[in-house]
Amino acid sequence: MTYKDAGVDIDSGNALVQAIKPLTAATARSGADASLGGFGAVFDLKAAGYRDPLLVSSTDGVGTKLKIALESGIHGGVGVDLVAMCVNDLVVQGAEPLFFLDYYATGRLDVATARSVVEGIARGCTLAGCALVGGETAEMPGLYAEGDYDLAGFSVGAVERDALLSGRQVSPGDRILGLASSGVHSNGFSLVRKVVERTGLAWSDPAPFEPEKTLAAALLEPTRIYVRSCLALHRAGLARAFAHITGGGFWENIPRVLPDTCSAHITAPSWPMPPVFRWLAQEGGIAATEMLRTFNCGAGMIVVVPEDRVAEARSLLENEGETVFDLGHIAPREAGDEPVVVDALGTLFV
Repeated sequence: MTYKDAGVDIDSGNALVQAIKPLTAATARSGADASLGGFGAVFDLKAAGYRDPLLVSSTDGVGTKLKIALESGIHGGVGVDLVAMCVNDLVVQGAEPLFFLDYYATGRLDVATARSVVEGIARGCTLAGCALVGGETAEMPGLYAEGDYDLAGFSVGAVERDALLSGRQVSPGDRILGLASSGVHSNGFSLVRKVVERTGLAWSDPAPFEPEKTLAAALLEPTRIYVRSCLALHRAGLARAFAHITGGGFWENIPRVLPDTCSAHITAPSWPMPPVFRWLAQEGGIAATEMLRTFNCGAGMIVVVPEDRVAEARSLLENEGETVFDLGHIAPREAGDEPVVVDALGTLFV
């Protein structure tokens, strides 16, 4: 017997490595040459220009959004999602993503599908300015159903010690800006799939909220990567805090970057609600509080800036390609106060 007889094809794995080498090479940056084939990847912090760096790390996956990719056959965007979920978590602490590794696990390796996924990962790394330095492809017959695969990602960033963002810089009077999301991003898809199941729609049907696309294509829109714009804002001295709106939504992510003495006051009608979220809320009968706990609801990144520099911050972010909303302000927080208050909550999805 051979390993291939047992379901593992080493030749397919080698073919994938050869197929993705040009993709990884395109992500090379100062400090990393992004070459594949070694047992480990080396990164030179000095070559990247750091003098007193702190390392910041993050790991994540894409969640059950992968089910839609698997069932629709659209795989290119989930690689971008994988990178985004990691690097957006790094930049909230002021860290520049340096390098990225991925883990791709499947029952039987389909080189074309895997290459499409890795192509998305490389595209995400390019958007984030980090190097794709390696990863692992695991072929595990019997553990995954035919055609299934799973993804995990890991990224490391660096920030100079005196530039670390911790939330301690936030104070009453600061303004809260929101950066527009590209869609649902990569959280809440177990609920999304339940809503779609209730409607009886097929993934190939036109999306009710975006009829020029199929439902699968609209929901699989890749997560927006905010690294370049947020780093530019931070390096300009305009950022007090960032909050990446992922699992837990507004209620759980914004408090992570607030001192105990501050609360975030947000006015609900202050930003346009993307049609996909209004559709989910109405079709699923989902309450506004649950929507804000599960989804980004159109604001994928929250930015806290000094009150007297809002116009400057907005201009910089818009020049970096962001759509910016004025969401609210930071207020003093007394004992017993909620850390996040959303006014006129009931008007969000009407």
